[in-house]
Amino acid sequence: MWRWCLLLAMLWLQGCSAIKLGYQQLPTLSYWWLDNYLSFSDSQTPRIKDSLDKLHRWHRQQELPLYVSLLNRAAQSSQSDIQAQDVCALWTQGQTRADRLVQEALRQTGPVIASFSSRQLNHLTRHFDLKNEEWENKWLRGTREERLKQRLNTTVERYNDFYGELTPAQTLLLQNQIAGSEWRPEWGLQQRKRQQQDLLAALQKIQQQSLSQPQLEAELFAVWQRWTQPPLASDAALAQKVQAQNCQNLADFHNSTSAEQRQRAARRLRSYERDLLDLMRF
Repeated sequence: MWRWCLLLAMLWLQGCSAIKLGYQQLPTLSYWWLDNYLSFSDSQTPRIKDSLDKLHRWHRQQELPLYVSLLNRAAQSSQSDIQAQDVCALWTQGQTRADRLVQEALRQTGPVIASFSSRQLNHLTRHFDLKNEEWENKWLRGTREERLKQRLNTTVERYNDFYGELTPAQTLLLQNQIAGSEWRPEWGLQQRKRQQQDLLAALQKIQQQSLSQPQLEAELFAVWQRWTQPPLASDAALAQKVQAQNCQNLADFHNSTSAEQRQRAARRLRSYERDLLDLMRF
């Protein structure tokens, strides 16, 4: 259920109107996304839809005001140079909100999760395999140079949308950052598969041992924590290094932007803030 966090993040990367429209339709979008992975039964469908509606209402009332505060601080800081620790601090606050969302999602959807069948877990496994194949085709296809170019093009597109057209020097900066990144797609795929197997094992345990609701929530929240904090020491160290590097890279790039680019970024953040304030009034 924690993919809700990713759905929200994806919506935030779109235009302002998409935030309003997408957020209002999030329970329906979430249902269809989850059904694609789990193929809900006729008896599960109304229950999961009701759970997602309740989760959406909770999020609108309890979490949106906190997101508005985060956006407000980000908009203010976007007008001046920033430090890597500033970026990591915002990331930590975002992670706290994601943790809270996962906890509430598990509380709302736990009874449906407890009813998952072996057929559904097999369906989930097959869907994971399909998505992994798509992921490999996107990020592990071609030579190292081709992969780096793919990552650069994706990154430039995102920064162009947020800051406006980049200068050649800024594109070169991004290219050097990506080339020097500790993250590798091979490691990314390894972690992706580890996370999937961890989740499947937890769901199988829930199915076989008939865990209570508190036990179910604790089991799956522990999975979520291992998704964000790898249990193997070497993986945890690399994940921490990648995060620190990402914070530094974002700070370095932002500090390379012009006054006009920073104003564009601030306007984008302020427009997000206004959209969320509007959504809070519904």
